[in-house]
Amino acid sequence: MYPVLIGGCLFMLLAHGLVAVEVDPAISEYQPVAGLSGNLNSVGSDTLNNLMTFWAEEFQKRYSTVNVQIEGKGGEAAPVALANGNSQIAPMAREMVERELVVFDRLLGYRLTRIVVALDALAVFVHPDNPVASLSLVQLDQIYSTTFKRGGVDVTDWGGLGLTGEWSAMPITLFGRNSASGAYGVAHQRFLMSGTFKKTVQEKPGSSILVTAVAKERGSIGYSGGGYLTPAVRPVPIADGDQPAIAPTYDQILAGKYPLSRFLYLYINQKPGAKADSLVTEFIRFVLSKTGQQIVIKDGYLPLSAAMVAEQHALLAP
Repeated sequence: MYPVLIGGCLFMLLAHGLVAVEVDPAISEYQPVAGLSGNLNSVGSDTLNNLMTFWAEEFQKRYSTVNVQIEGKGGEAAPVALANGNSQIAPMAREMVERELVVFDRLLGYRLTRIVVALDALAVFVHPDNPVASLSLVQLDQIYSTTFKRGGVDVTDWGGLGLTGEWSAMPITLFGRNSASGAYGVAHQRFLMSGTFKKTVQEKPGSSILVTAVAKERGSIGYSGGGYLTPAVRPVPIADGDQPAIAPTYDQILAGKYPLSRFLYLYINQKPGAKADSLVTEFIRFVLSKTGQQIVIKDGYLPLSAAMVAEQHALLAP
């Protein structure tokens, strides 16, 4: 069972067909409130720009007097923009690190509130003909890195990963995302432990382009968001240390077992013991609603469970 994006809907690929990933039926539909208006500014990761745009468009359909502005300036700009009032929301494809949180803490005396809004998984793709059964994070470091921070040695052909026959001497053609993408950042951290990528990695500006490239090259490997799987490539189960290799299925991602999964976040300025601004609160309520989570699927990401949604709602309460 693997995730695949077809016609704007996320599916899990089975041996005998496709089963749609659907929003948890226990998640409620959004109910608009009266009198909401104003400007809502978002500054943060460009990885979430499309998702934020989809959310903003649907939110503004419900509130004609609300204007949402989205700027993908990168995660580094997010805490300062929140602290100085240039934004009310900071979308992030990773958790803010301590040095980023401290900037906000020093300015206002308290930490940002972090809201989980969606799930994502970095998938590692190979050509369907490739017989490799699984790969470990150590092996991915050997394939992509020049620094080998996970303790391996250089691997340049599929024989170095245990394949035999015609595959034993077949060179590995490396595809990756460009450095502006969230997928690049995840691979850099998770595969390489912030090491150095090989110069032979062919960086692609989009996930769809990368998947197409892998599909055309039998000896290739590439990584991108899991929602971009097509039948022309195969996602490889990934092992972390001595743990069993895990495929990027929705259930495994939701359970936190797939080692290349991650949360997507919205950070907000919410003083402890007080509710956030009503416009911010309503936007997040919409994001966590049935429609908001359907938009998550539309953009190739994975929705939260009802239990996770309830946990995020609780963070908005005093």
